[in-house]
Amino acid sequence: MAVPPPEAAASPTPAPPATTGETPPGQSTALDGCDPPTTKAPVKTTPNAGKPGAPGVGDPYFANAGNGGYDVGHYDIALAYAGRSKGTVDATVTITAKATQQLSRFNLDFRGPKVTRITVDGEPATYGRKGQELTVTPATSLPAGATFTTVVTYAGKPGPVRNNSLGTYGWVPSKDGAVVVAEPDGAPTWLPVNDHPSDKATYSYRLTVPSDLQALANGTPGPTTKQGKTTTYQWSEESPMAPYLATVAIGKFDVRRGKVGNIPVITAVDPRFKKSAAALQKTTIKAVAWESKMFGPYPFATTGGIVDDPKLDYALETQERPVYAGFAPDDDFIVHELAHQWFGDSVSLKSWPDIWLNEGFATYAEWLWHERGKKDSAKKIYKRYYRQPSASPIFNPPPGKPGRADLFSFSVYIRGAMCLQALRTKVGDKAFFQILKTWASSRRNGNAATPDFIAHAEKISHKQLDGLFKAWLYSKGKPKKW
Repeated sequence: MAVPPPEAAASPTPAPPATTGETPPGQSTALDGCDPPTTKAPVKTTPNAGKPGAPGVGDPYFANAGNGGYDVGHYDIALAYAGRSKGTVDATVTITAKATQQLSRFNLDFRGPKVTRITVDGEPATYGRKGQELTVTPATSLPAGATFTTVVTYAGKPGPVRNNSLGTYGWVPSKDGAVVVAEPDGAPTWLPVNDHPSDKATYSYRLTVPSDLQALANGTPGPTTKQGKTTTYQWSEESPMAPYLATVAIGKFDVRRGKVGNIPVITAVDPRFKKSAAALQKTTIKAVAWESKMFGPYPFATTGGIVDDPKLDYALETQERPVYAGFAPDDDFIVHELAHQWFGDSVSLKSWPDIWLNEGFATYAEWLWHERGKKDSAKKIYKRYYRQPSASPIFNPPPGKPGRADLFSFSVYIRGAMCLQALRTKVGDKAFFQILKTWASSRRNGNAATPDFIAHAEKISHKQLDGLFKAWLYSKGKPKKW
């Protein structure tokens, strides 16, 4: 996610961070090519068997995001991209899930191209679309506890969510292809998905592109196969991943490979930023090595980064391979996005109001990065920010419950990081760094909320911390010093 620059700490009234792809739209714009609710295939129905899955998980900020009645285990994505001149895709996504109730029907989130066919366990299913909701009725109801497979086939031209004041994200065309940066709710622009961080799954990709282009995604690369004028790239994300962290990057890239310890490092840079290719690779290796000492073992199979040309001017912590959209990242951006691999990617949100657990932690990682050289310290940075007036966007709104409109506001980053410095002052360095390391390791590949972190910090420190967290996360204005 885009990072407020540390230099802002010295400004009398720092401006909020630039609008980013993580900023939620008031209402996501439906994309061209969405078909209206309709029946597409004959179906054998079992009347009154089971009940419909909920069309949303009830997130306080995104009520219609995600869906109830099932839990996804794996997405297998086969996507053919026709080239930049057309911008179209032909895709088949196979979704393996487990029913958590007896299901008469269920929903997926999808605002992408026109659906041409859906099957459930090999049988044609009926389906309809309204907004982002793709409602699927299987031929027969699905028993509670059953594992079932849904295959969605679709074709057309995906596109991003666009909002004049809130930015562009989702499937974003580039000069020579496309790149996916999907936080918070952009995954449905290109992928039928259970779009909420609480339903993490593994992913596999088979991406077929014109042979003058390359295709990258999350995770570990597999075989690359050339056939005629196209090449198919395979990738697999074997650790559970929130849908907004799934990425695809199609285009021309300078791809570099290396290692940090035994972990493969794969970076890719658009030709426009070719001068930054060596620095991205070098800094990524250096940052991962340092963060592994600070936060515990790196949680995934590979690491790296992608620099692409759409001028979005933000970065996103897409799992294992952050995307830097439209700029060559400096050390702070790289450290921030890689810190998210622990805080946000491996340990993911239970719901969006707890976003400070992602952004406050990644911002504090930047402060620690400056501290390592002994020219600055997290404590000094905290003090510079604390000198700002109570009305400053540093302090408003409270980061523990910022509201949907302010989900990625300046305070979520800076006041969130200041909360961690206040915690460090309260419990001491030994307990504080143990809290960070054991938080990442104990919740690896899972989900968490703010009360979970408070309980964890109290357990490790043997201190009562409710007052500190209430002041820093939920109280209006400038908290008192700790």
